[in-house]
Amino acid sequence: MWWYDSGWEVGVGVKVDLPAGTSTGVGSLPHRDVSAAVRSALTSTTLAFVPSLPRRSPAEGLIAQAVVGITGVSLGQYGSIAVDVPELDPEAPFITDLHHDAFLSMRVAVEEAQRRQFTGALKWQITGPLTLGLALERAGAPAEVAFDVALRAVQQRAAFLLNHVARSLPGVSQVVFLDEPGLASLHQAHFPLAPDVAIDVLSAALAVIEPHALAGVHCCGAVDVASLLAAGPEVISVPVGPAVLESAGYLSAFLDRGGAVAWGVVATDGPVPHTVERPWRLLSDLWCALVNAGCDPVQLRSHSMVTPACGLGLHSPQIADTVFALVRQVQHRVADQAVATRITFGA
Repeated sequence: MWWYDSGWEVGVGVKVDLPAGTSTGVGSLPHRDVSAAVRSALTSTTLAFVPSLPRRSPAEGLIAQAVVGITGVSLGQYGSIAVDVPELDPEAPFITDLHHDAFLSMRVAVEEAQRRQFTGALKWQITGPLTLGLALERAGAPAEVAFDVALRAVQQRAAFLLNHVARSLPGVSQVVFLDEPGLASLHQAHFPLAPDVAIDVLSAALAVIEPHALAGVHCCGAVDVASLLAAGPEVISVPVGPAVLESAGYLSAFLDRGGAVAWGVVATDGPVPHTVERPWRLLSDLWCALVNAGCDPVQLRSHSMVTPACGLGLHSPQIADTVFALVRQVQHRVADQAVATRITFGA
């Protein structure tokens, strides 16, 4: 991947034009009306995104959506899952049924983008193999089977949806994140895979995406950034916080290679701020600390996207609008700083 003044290109024949400070959403929205949610997701940020709507239907929950189509796994009325261990087979046929209730938001978002004759780039995300594997293991599957099934399911889901979006929206670039909250527990004693094995699993899922889209990983927890980067994403999506600073050296090398960071600038796990000043100060302070730790100030700003820290499904549509307004204000400040820093440092 390499960067230029207005954005970056990635992969062979894949162009994603995303200027510094590009804003987008991550994860869920709180809407029950799918049309209203899709309109918001396509217009609230500079990089349009496909939302998930777990309040509209439990089938759009993080794990519930991921297990649809896996032989041996059944989905309960309220989003719970049950595993029939003898039927769980990594080699079993895996089908993504876009007419299932779990994919209504994806279907409507693509249809609305077609109606609008949408151009540019579209971001969407699916549950990653580590988070899905953990869920299957907790439901009773042996770890070695759970993660084999999870990886195969994520690879095939990603390939299907990449093809669906490409056929439905020709000329539209895709940005695809694997949602991996399970990564936050990677180095805890109870994690069922060794860290290097887990990183290989995540890397294998990213490998399906990378030839066709900008491939990223989102984790809204205090993730070990070094381990996240070892899987080889082109973008990492993480909250603004000290966990990033602890891996400043790894982050600097990642930026040198052309990687990008989607900064979760507005916290979503508590009261939402009324002004942009606190989110902006926290991001600015983190950037200053990273520069002091060796990161390039121009790269930090020009290789940045901005997002809410995590999904907004637990809030209200009005609060979601407020969060996106704050994210857009941070976006403008990042863009201005990227230009100013480039001039200052002669980049």
